[in-house]
Amino acid sequence: MDCAVELYSLTKSFSMAGWRVGFAAGQADVVQALTRLKSYLDYGTFQPIQIASIVALREAADYPEQVCEIYRHRRDVLCSGLALAGWEVTPPSGTMFVWAPIPAQLAELDSLQLALRLAREAGVAVSPGAGFGPGGEGHVRFALVENEQRIRQATRAIRQFLR
Repeated sequence: MDCAVELYSLTKSFSMAGWRVGFAAGQADVVQALTRLKSYLDYGTFQPIQIASIVALREAADYPEQVCEIYRHRRDVLCSGLALAGWEVTPPSGTMFVWAPIPAQLAELDSLQLALRLAREAGVAVSPGAGFGPGGEGHVRFALVENEQRIRQATRAIRQFLR
């Protein structure tokens, strides 16, 4: 509280993507400066969204833990399914994305080429790593937004694709 400011968003933890709700806590003069800066950028958040955010914070404190568990299960299903397909991926510790290095048998492809082939030939959408800057090249990114059944379908299609 004396030397830093922490920014927190309800986007992922409370499944409020697109609502742009969050808060800052910490050193008072910095928070006050951020408040003033923000007042120049917009006029406030739509009131029903503010009310929903208040309700979430007051009455659903355990929801982020539940969401985390859902993503953990999806991550495990994806990583184990990819492993069965021969595509070894290190499971991430805390994110809703899995970064996968291009499999050795497709090393001649760049991330965009692999993403296009996965979409066309396996019916699986991934983001090419190059879209996230030079450090992303050589990888594709899976988003854990589908349920476990759909993730299993995707890994079966990837297994067929890699054969």
